[in-house]
Amino acid sequence: MGILDGKNLLITGVLTDASLAFAVARLAQEQGAEVILTGAGRGLRLTERTARKLPVEAEVLEFDVTSAEQAEALRDHLADRWGRVDGALHAIGFAPEVCLGEDFMAAQWSDVSVAMEISAYSLKTVAEVVAPLMTEGGSIVGLDFDARFAWPAYNWMGVAKAALESASRYLARSLGPDGVRVNMVAAGPIRTIAAKSIPGFAEFEDAWEHRAPLGWNVNDTEPVARACVALLSDWFPATTGSMIHVDGGYHAIGA
Repeated sequence: MGILDGKNLLITGVLTDASLAFAVARLAQEQGAEVILTGAGRGLRLTERTARKLPVEAEVLEFDVTSAEQAEALRDHLADRWGRVDGALHAIGFAPEVCLGEDFMAAQWSDVSVAMEISAYSLKTVAEVVAPLMTEGGSIVGLDFDARFAWPAYNWMGVAKAALESASRYLARSLGPDGVRVNMVAAGPIRTIAAKSIPGFAEFEDAWEHRAPLGWNVNDTEPVARACVALLSDWFPATTGSMIHVDGGYHAIGA
């Protein structure tokens, strides 16, 4: 018997089997959940191929978070397929290349607005899809990278993550009366496709290896997946608006 027996979960952000979202989807299935994945644009075919690697091949639906029509179609499909949604993983993030690197001043609003809409505002979009279907309460979990600090090369994606964190707290306040919890999991650096797009990612790897009290393996997605699955379950019934660090303890250590 798993901690997600009978749960219906929407999982966004799966590209390859190295994705954190894939690890969450795999573990969720092992814990008894039924899972639907979403993909968008050129990544949709990749998501469909990766879905076959799960213990039970999952249905994949198209979901561009900038499209109100696709959000509505996704909600309608979930209503027809399940009737009730119990949880959702937000693992969506994107910023134009100019938003990353060491020149913070280079990005223009036309670039930054893309990063903000896809990486932060999309949490509200996901909530609009699933919250009306969380008729018995539910849990929305977002993957995060701690935005309290200015990280090397992260630049405007760090700003977007700060907005994501703030949005999660306001959503927690707004959706709490309906029994819907909203929490963030701030993960340490993992070698995913998204990480490869960050210039100087090796700096993160080196920092975590030397400073995390519990150590940190940039290739191990399991600790983050376990935290997300626990939050998606009923084991945290009174936790919302929180950011849970899964980073080997790095966040607690000073310079």
